[in-house]
Amino acid sequence: METRLEEREFSNGDVYSGQLRGTLPHGKGKYAWSDGIIYEGDWEEGKISGKGKITWLSGAKYEGDFSGGYLHGFGTMTSPDGSVYSGSWRMNVRHGLGRKEYCNSDSYDGSWREGLQDGSGSYTWTNGNRFIGNWKKGKMSGRGVMSWGNGDLFNGFWLNGLRHGSGVYKYADGGFYFGTWSRGLKDGTGVYYPAGSKHPSLKKWHRHFGYNDTGNFILSHDSSINLEELRNSKAVSRTLSEITTTSGLARNSGRMSERFLDENWGTTDPPRDYMGHGPLSKSGRSAGSGENEGRGKNPIVFEREYMQGVLIKERIMSSIDMSRKARPLDGPKEVSISACVSFLGGKWNYYLMLNLQLGIRYTVGKITPVPRREVRASDFGERARITMFFPRNGSQYTPSHKSIDFDWKDYCPMVFRNLREMFKLDAADYMMSICGDDGLREISSPGKSGSIFYLSHDDRFVIKTLKRSELKVLLRMLPRYYEHVGEHENTLITKFFGVHRLKLKWGKKVRFVVMGNMFCTELKIHRRYDLKGSTQGRFTEKNKIREKTTMKDLDLAYEFHMDKLLREAFFKQILLDCSFLESLQIIDYSLLLGLHFRAPDQLNDILEPPNEISDQENDSVASVEVGLPREPSIPPKGLLLVTHEPNSVNTAPGPHIRGSTLRAFAAGEKEVDLILPGTARLRVQLGVNMPAQAHHKLRQDEEESGTVELFEVYDVVVYMGMIDILQEYNMKKRMEHTCKSIQYDPMSISAIEPTLYAKRFTDFLLKVFPETA
Repeated sequence: METRLEEREFSNGDVYSGQLRGTLPHGKGKYAWSDGIIYEGDWEEGKISGKGKITWLSGAKYEGDFSGGYLHGFGTMTSPDGSVYSGSWRMNVRHGLGRKEYCNSDSYDGSWREGLQDGSGSYTWTNGNRFIGNWKKGKMSGRGVMSWGNGDLFNGFWLNGLRHGSGVYKYADGGFYFGTWSRGLKDGTGVYYPAGSKHPSLKKWHRHFGYNDTGNFILSHDSSINLEELRNSKAVSRTLSEITTTSGLARNSGRMSERFLDENWGTTDPPRDYMGHGPLSKSGRSAGSGENEGRGKNPIVFEREYMQGVLIKERIMSSIDMSRKARPLDGPKEVSISACVSFLGGKWNYYLMLNLQLGIRYTVGKITPVPRREVRASDFGERARITMFFPRNGSQYTPSHKSIDFDWKDYCPMVFRNLREMFKLDAADYMMSICGDDGLREISSPGKSGSIFYLSHDDRFVIKTLKRSELKVLLRMLPRYYEHVGEHENTLITKFFGVHRLKLKWGKKVRFVVMGNMFCTELKIHRRYDLKGSTQGRFTEKNKIREKTTMKDLDLAYEFHMDKLLREAFFKQILLDCSFLESLQIIDYSLLLGLHFRAPDQLNDILEPPNEISDQENDSVASVEVGLPREPSIPPKGLLLVTHEPNSVNTAPGPHIRGSTLRAFAAGEKEVDLILPGTARLRVQLGVNMPAQAHHKLRQDEEESGTVELFEVYDVVVYMGMIDILQEYNMKKRMEHTCKSIQYDPMSISAIEPTLYAKRFTDFLLKVFPETA
């Protein structure tokens, strides 16, 4: 049908002039709506499609691509306030690559998703500050570099617009701080190098934190601070008064603004963390006196531990020995020759991880489309399996890959498919967490089993190698396990998501189990404990304790006081889970306990206010920073239990949780959320986000140590679950019990009869979590 030129006026006041095909606009044309909107450009069968320009009565205008009546393709939008976006659009929203110049002269250049900054991008503020890195839903999240107009620079990880994770802060005067942050505040252990001191090779740290040789930022996801390389065995002990004075300006720890970019938010001046930028104590200055004439000779450096921005420990060190090589802080432990994968290393470890990802992707993709049904007896046992051969060059059923040929076996696929659904785990999310492009990373083993552990890139899943005997126990107990977790949604027992086996081309078999990570949380886990209730050998040598070391029963120097109803729910489930394991003749299980400490309120009462610093301290950072805008103060500490509001917290099931929201006596026996003032609001569930007061049992020898705990009572958030449930009380364990009982108290060793093991375990936890009077 041919087109014709025509002008039409409609009854509602709209006017069209241009080409028509039949009764519909088609071709070039101009349409003026009665409310003042005007479009001029291409039409296709009555819909705006092609190139065109539209203006609104408010003064906004868009020129670019249209499709089906939507802004779709590439185009430029000028807003009434003068801001201009030029880039990709999808269905009327910014989506893809684009640049936006804001009315206040800020600019963002990078990736957009559903109208928000998402992906890689660069944001430049009018005051000279600039961020280059990853974004998520309009906020800086992931890897990135922030540079301030005054010359300060932070290179590391971000979350929701705040520094969060590993990073390096470089001060304009040349000082460096290598450490970790949590929600914008220093949290954990780190090392500060004053200006002029000898710091680690920047080339080395550029690679460690993700710079390539050209200076481009490519921070790898598994970056972590290797503090052992920064240590000096000759540390100068600090007294309590010195530590307190050093912490005197803690209230000014830095925090990035969280305001939304389209509301014309901008960062403040760089966060001035006074504790991290030069010592304020007299001992610190005297130790570092003569810095100007002695630069590079023997200046001091500071190893520090922070808790939500508050300095709680510090060691003064010389930088002479900083170049000495030391064992990595969190490197994998050496594995005995008898370990199931002791032959792996280097490229073989890479092949193992790649094969595991290929196999899981195949398994999940094959089982997920199958209609869900109730499990049958035939779905359990070693014969219930899927097998597949993965040749390097691919086959009719498998893709080609860069690893070596391998055989894949997936045990009880229908059972684990139902378990994943029971645990409310989305199949696509599960597959992307483990099989995504970011891959897996190896973590150190806290036990003596020789197993190798992998962690998914998003920290949601732990993958552990199994011995053949452990695999058999798991398959035997699986029907009872399936029944138990189905009946008890609050169970603290490890959640299993899949069991697999790889057979490499030379015949070596490696077995894996996929589990939920009990410490998958936005809060930093400051201390980790593995608690069995036994005492023989249940301690960690002090010289082997690191920031992420999992300690044991005799290392625990705290009692935890909980809300009455929270404690009752905890012990009710512990007894149910122990009874289940006892019925299966399982021993050697333990409670994995993670603690997030809140900086104590009492600290604010003894801190020395900034304006009360002596005039003799003119060389301190405070005098240098006069006139600089200060960061918001540390939020008030403490933990608050409030009535649960589903719309105010994240209710999505995690890899370790799926249970109900707990009730608290302090909130009138209602379901509760936990508020960490100024930080977060979290849903309280069994083993997850549980508030408590930790009473520190100070030991005599601690009073003489180089550093002491400042306070005896802490607010903590507790994370916990039961792990290592695959050891039966078999003949080997009976022999172990008999032999060790000759030398040690029979009740002090781990290997005892299951009923006694369960009783000792619960009795020990009753002491760790005593009833509050």
